[in-house]
Amino acid sequence: MSAANSIYILRIDCPDAKGLVHKITGVLYHHDSNVIRNDEFVDRTTGHFFMRTEFSGNIQPDKILQGLRGLLPDNSTISLTTTQTKKVVILATKEHHCLSDLLIRNKFQDLNMDILAVISNHTLLQELTERFSVPFHFILHEHLSREDHETEVLKTIQLYQPDYVILAKYMRILTPAFTSQYTNRMINIHHSFLPAFIGANPYKQAFERGVKIIGATAHFVNEDLDEGPIIMQDVIHVDHSKTASDMAQAGHDVEKIVLAKALKLVLEDRVFIKGNKTIIFE
Repeated sequence: MSAANSIYILRIDCPDAKGLVHKITGVLYHHDSNVIRNDEFVDRTTGHFFMRTEFSGNIQPDKILQGLRGLLPDNSTISLTTTQTKKVVILATKEHHCLSDLLIRNKFQDLNMDILAVISNHTLLQELTERFSVPFHFILHEHLSREDHETEVLKTIQLYQPDYVILAKYMRILTPAFTSQYTNRMINIHHSFLPAFIGANPYKQAFERGVKIIGATAHFVNEDLDEGPIIMQDVIHVDHSKTASDMAQAGHDVEKIVLAKALKLVLEDRVFIKGNKTIIFE
């Protein structure tokens, strides 16, 4: 981390006050750092300040953090990291579209991540996963309680100590006890622009109702599973000519793109979480 060409990411959120940007960049200047990019935002409703700064230099991180803590409010959240690759574990079931997209992106290093393993309660995606030389773990859910199955899944995830867990169309309802293990570190993709169509075959239900838009939402998972802080959303328009199968295919395309875009933001430390909302510097 002491290399002169290292790129650092400084993230700060704290109550807003006069001169914060000047104080923060002053500390970086004092330590002979070069600011590459700076983004800041003040939530006028809550009076809260957010700032993300990319900078380079031959620095001592502890001294920069010490200098910032001496200038900023006591209840400030400060993180200083490098642009290092994040470790992820993916959970999937039977649908391949999100998993295959992430495996390809991982192969060609399109995202700042390293997929360490894929875990599934079915074997359908094993051959696909292993084609990319990624370990695949099959953990059968049958004849196990939800809690016992989650215990086995959790044990396997913990073998890899990932930075993030990605639910790539993992069609199992997770308990709060499970999701609490990865607070703000578990990301899900959901067809949430179809809110009236819960349960099985949402695209068939949408087709029968004649919907005109379909889409997807990527979000962090909290104890309510599909109600966590939203990272990325998108929609596409459809018309009466689309069959249920057409809608499903179009929906799958949106899902994998939205998930990839959301992961890019998270993996590059561009997302702040405050309550049940996100502040994102793209």
